[in-house]
Amino acid sequence: MKHKQEILRQTIHAAGIIFVIIQPWFGVQNLILLGILAAFIGEIIRQYDLKHPIPLFSQLLRICRRDTNERGFIYYFIGLALSYALFGANVPIANAAILILTIGDAASTIAGKLYGKHPLPYKPDKTFEGSIAFIIIGFIGALTQVNPTIAFIGAFIGSLVEAYTPVEDNITIPLIVGFTMYISSI
Repeated sequence: MKHKQEILRQTIHAAGIIFVIIQPWFGVQNLILLGILAAFIGEIIRQYDLKHPIPLFSQLLRICRRDTNERGFIYYFIGLALSYALFGANVPIANAAILILTIGDAASTIAGKLYGKHPLPYKPDKTFEGSIAFIIIGFIGALTQVNPTIAFIGAFIGSLVEAYTPVEDNITIPLIVGFTMYISSI
């Protein structure tokens, strides 16, 4: 049951690729605003839901968070908005960073939970299997936006950030990955 809930949670996480899909029609500035607005509204709904459950919506919120204090989905939207704000002048880099976050992070969690047997050094709650899934799936996603070398660098760095960051990875992954890919592309 716990794995089913996490798989559903990560499927919703991976749905963030919609930002990349709609980017050509909405534009960078509107996606920045949409990300900020989604984070703001998400926090208001989260606060309200703690006191007054919302039919159907509350059930989805409980599936998407690991505990009542978690704000990962809010940081997720902030990470998307910051990616476009910082790297929007180079849309392929911004989109690749977002794809690495959305599908790479989801793949690592699913693979790690279902197949993980070999813990990472200094991070026993993370596995090599999860990190390899992050690199492969993140690379494939990034490859739709940038060349293979930049895509691999982004996916590899993203897997390290996901595994070892001491702070919220929904912000650190796209920012560090975007910065690394940008520098690597110069």
